[in-house]
Amino acid sequence: MITERDIDLAQGALARLHEAIEGVIVGHARIVELTLMALLTRGNLLLEGVPGLGKTLLVKTLASALGLRFSRIQFTPDLMPADIVGTNILTEEGGRRGFTYSPGPLFANLVLADEINRATPKTQSALLEAMEERTVTVGKTTYPLEEPFAVLATQNPIEMEGTYPLPEAQVDRFLLKGAMDQPNLEELIEIARRNTEGEGLRLPEPVAGREEVLTAQRVVREVPIGQELRRYVGRLVLATHPKAAHAPSPVKGFVEYGSSPRGAIALILAAKAHAFLSGEPNVRRADIESVFLPALVHRVILNFKGEAEGVRVEDLLAQVWEETRPV
Repeated sequence: MITERDIDLAQGALARLHEAIEGVIVGHARIVELTLMALLTRGNLLLEGVPGLGKTLLVKTLASALGLRFSRIQFTPDLMPADIVGTNILTEEGGRRGFTYSPGPLFANLVLADEINRATPKTQSALLEAMEERTVTVGKTTYPLEEPFAVLATQNPIEMEGTYPLPEAQVDRFLLKGAMDQPNLEELIEIARRNTEGEGLRLPEPVAGREEVLTAQRVVREVPIGQELRRYVGRLVLATHPKAAHAPSPVKGFVEYGSSPRGAIALILAAKAHAFLSGEPNVRRADIESVFLPALVHRVILNFKGEAEGVRVEDLLAQVWEETRPV
């Protein structure tokens, strides 16, 4: 049962964590918010952007500020599934031979899957079990992953050379998706200053720990949401399906598949996290609006006509939001 003390501890830890991240990361306030929401909801985050925008630094800063184990996997075309999940190796001890499991880099609290769409689909799919079940299976043995656990993946824009589109089943397992934009002039000047003066960038000391993160996760799940808002979330998700009666005309014309039920789960969980980070006692429509795009943008699949005409999923979802009202 969640107590007032749990809520106070969680809010204090998140305030310190946010301050520690801001001391290292310049700009990207929205991406920092999405990262914290993914952590609070036991979700995974997909970040899209060209190399060099600070995605790796953000995840390393978060892990350092929490004193958690950090692992970075650089995805390349020749990366194999065993390079991620680990493998059984033949060992000899006391004259006896046997197989010993050697864990892969997935065995960490925060895993950065860097440039995930440069690996082949076979290797990409090796993450599926870990992202969904928090376990890794090698041979006939299943190994649990330590909580908290989150995969924070980055992908290059699909137009870049040497990229493979992520399978829909894997994309659907990311709670949220965000885009990292280029910094503006003032942010660029500050980034250059921090990296070229004094001792350069230094990662923060831990300001919170594993138990505080787990407590915050429990607190977020208990943030109340009214039944009318739950129904509203359901109507929003159904409106992304071309066969839904209340779907906007562009959705019916340009969408092949709408959001799966995971979209509704992501909307509610992310809205709870947003309410918690905003200091609100319950979920409001404004919380749902804030997370609507990052929770659904990667779950709507365009049809051939939509692809050919260059339709943006973001524009379709904006119309879904405008035309779908609470009842």
